[in-house]
Amino acid sequence: MRHRLASWLVASAVALGFATAAHADDVVFQSTQMRPLEEATRMRQVILKDFPGSVTFVPDASQQILIHLQAEAQTGQHSVSLVGALHGELQPLAQAGLLEPLDKAASGTAIPAELVRLGQFGGEHPLYRPWMQGGYIMLANKKALAFLPPGADLQRLTYAQLLQWGRAIQEHTGQRAIGFPAGPQGLMARFFEGYLYPSYTGGVVTTFRSAEAEAMWTQFRALWSVVNPNSSNYNFMQEPLLSGDVMVAFENTARLVDALRQRPDDFVAFPPPVGPRGRGDLTIVIGLAIAKGAPNAAGAAALMDYLTRPDVELSTALASGLFPAANVPLPADMPVGTRMAVDAIAATKASPDLVASVLPIGLGTKDGAFNKVYMDTFQRIVLRGEPVRGVLDREADELRSIIDSTKAACWQPDGPSQGPCPVP
Repeated sequence: MRHRLASWLVASAVALGFATAAHADDVVFQSTQMRPLEEATRMRQVILKDFPGSVTFVPDASQQILIHLQAEAQTGQHSVSLVGALHGELQPLAQAGLLEPLDKAASGTAIPAELVRLGQFGGEHPLYRPWMQGGYIMLANKKALAFLPPGADLQRLTYAQLLQWGRAIQEHTGQRAIGFPAGPQGLMARFFEGYLYPSYTGGVVTTFRSAEAEAMWTQFRALWSVVNPNSSNYNFMQEPLLSGDVMVAFENTARLVDALRQRPDDFVAFPPPVGPRGRGDLTIVIGLAIAKGAPNAAGAAALMDYLTRPDVELSTALASGLFPAANVPLPADMPVGTRMAVDAIAATKASPDLVASVLPIGLGTKDGAFNKVYMDTFQRIVLRGEPVRGVLDREADELRSIIDSTKAACWQPDGPSQGPCPVP
């Protein structure tokens, strides 16, 4: 059957005023992943093209999925059948009773047991099936390797060496050539939450205003002196890497796929830097769940089965830069660029001093506000030059308010908490 894939949200008028447009046999697939236009196009034209049914793919923000499904539950007018989202985004849906238990649909010997347990949220039955995993890496133009500090090893590069590298590139080329995705739609908040803070402080929330955090921000402000000033506008790093505006960059693999596909021989991929506490690493698990009251639950289960077929997962990896959650053998003829990203992620995971973290859990609709605290802290300290201690003290009040209002317990790398995660 021919796919009918649209970018607008199909829902009841009561559920935030969206118009209903799906046919009865459609599977409305609402997802926080593959949201940018190019990624959504790949989902529709590449990944879903062989599914023997009708799909309406709806990319949407994580906060809107919770609000939308709550509204549908209240009115009894359901449109969404399948949900694709991060583990931390699915948790509030599970807590609100908005997901169907999966039982058989979530089983699969190729899916690691620890990932299946994640999808149970402490209950008896999984509420989502692990689908894909994401990761962040560093990518550098090979021309920049000539300016590496003496003795520096890309596999064990430190933040101090990254600063030295940036200074050497600037001295020899006149270019501030390090780049970060700090634009309005960039993923810079995840760099702070999953990499910089864990690497320097061993935590994210409980160490927010610690002495280690103060030293970290002071050093990161120094690093920013060799970062391309356009980084505050970069949403994706693949474009400035391809244009040569940036020679070394941190980015999500899904947002480097074009650079790796077009010119793999020009780049080298390696793990994010190491800090005083080790190497921070953000574990990103993306799951598929059937919405409670799904109008096409059978179609959603079929689509879930299709998306988690080994061949489709590999197709998704090649198209998106995400990687299968299941233990799927990678083909020997995998494109060079994709293999580079896989190897860099594997090297990160194998770090002996890994400080593993997960995406925020339990924040519900406050996830955006949580990210804003870290971005505001960055903007005030690094871009505006405000005193580090004063900014941390003031932003800690906002962070504490968010945590207390949601009653979110600590998540990795912060230790477990009784009640809301403390912000000392």
